[in-house]
Amino acid sequence: MTSLEKIAKILRADKNHLMNLEKRMAEVTGKKGVFERIIEENESLVRARMLTLGIPGEAGAKEIYDSLISKIDSDDHRVFEILGKPTCNKKDDCQSIAAVALRIAGTPRGFFLKTEKAKEFLLKEPPRDTMKFLGYDSAEKMLASEDLFEIYSSLRFIEGNEWLNNHFFKQYETLTADNFEEREVRVIALDYKWGKSAEGFVNKKKHNISHLKELGVVFVIPTMLGISGEILRMFALIMHYLNEIPFYSDIARKISNEENFAAKYISLLRGDVVEKNVPEGEKAVWLVIQRYLSKDDENDWRLFVPHINPEAIHWEKAERSLPELGEEIDGSTELTINGFSKELSFWHDLNWVGDYFRDESGVEVLASFNLVDTVMSLVKEKEMVKYLYHHHEALWNKIFSEYMGEKTLEKYSRDYLLKGYFEI
Repeated sequence: MTSLEKIAKILRADKNHLMNLEKRMAEVTGKKGVFERIIEENESLVRARMLTLGIPGEAGAKEIYDSLISKIDSDDHRVFEILGKPTCNKKDDCQSIAAVALRIAGTPRGFFLKTEKAKEFLLKEPPRDTMKFLGYDSAEKMLASEDLFEIYSSLRFIEGNEWLNNHFFKQYETLTADNFEEREVRVIALDYKWGKSAEGFVNKKKHNISHLKELGVVFVIPTMLGISGEILRMFALIMHYLNEIPFYSDIARKISNEENFAAKYISLLRGDVVEKNVPEGEKAVWLVIQRYLSKDDENDWRLFVPHINPEAIHWEKAERSLPELGEEIDGSTELTINGFSKELSFWHDLNWVGDYFRDESGVEVLASFNLVDTVMSLVKEKEMVKYLYHHHEALWNKIFSEYMGEKTLEKYSRDYLLKGYFEI
């Protein structure tokens, strides 16, 4: 099997389409043998990580999967112990994890909705279910006593989508650049009182963290899923959002003086992706897909054509920050564990890495070495669900960046996100 054929197999992409892509990208960049180098690097990384984990070369898919899970369990347990055995049933413990993430991220800033405008939206369209839950008969009383960012966070799990989309978010159509300001991103642990009301949201998402792009807020719901790898996953997800929010903020700032700013901004918040009308010709067309489409339809046509995905960029940055968590821990005067940074560096640059191994029936199956795929598989282990889509999206990004560079990958992700595609 050639390198091109193997990549096509992994991505479930059309071999001829990839062949045309390789030809065009080589013509433009002068770089040849890119697919071969990707497969060689992939195999090298797989061998090195198997050696680190003590996995024999003839190991099967189950042994690979079990070893990666054990690695996550081990890393998570050490983080859990060193951070004082935090439990996110407690607000203070959640906030302590958030504080470490913010220190490592350097407290990013962004272009966010002014708090006065956010309050105005709540006064014009009072969230009745949230007010009832909190025991208020008016939005004015609620805003006088409650934290604004906690209220906005609660809208995601208390108010229904019909009200949010057809009433509350309709107000965003009036937004102008004057309604925004520069300020720091915040990470907040919600009060424990929200825990019960958020159970459905947490069970559906399989995690207790989400974010508000327009307000520059990452919020942690005070609850635990009782799943292995939970603390490590929480940290990685917070770091992911601390990269994602400034990314979208940069786009919002760039379009703030353009016509139809509100419509474009709403498109960003919705996560719109191109539907059709993509040009055809001699040039290579790359889509920009800002969501994990596979979560909704694993056979969506856009997954099998050349594309880049900003989500995979944010995860790559989050996973590169894990060694910094180790350094934070190693450098602590109170809680020192020498070499933990090196342990966490195991996950560095594995976002796009995976290979085929035989399962217990002798059938070749794809094993992802991607941290998020492995953790998500662990979350759904009892249901025998295996995740691969984070790996797939990261591999598309890897192909593009091998030709054009990581800086261009991120630049084009920003510049062409709203348009939905670009040509090379």
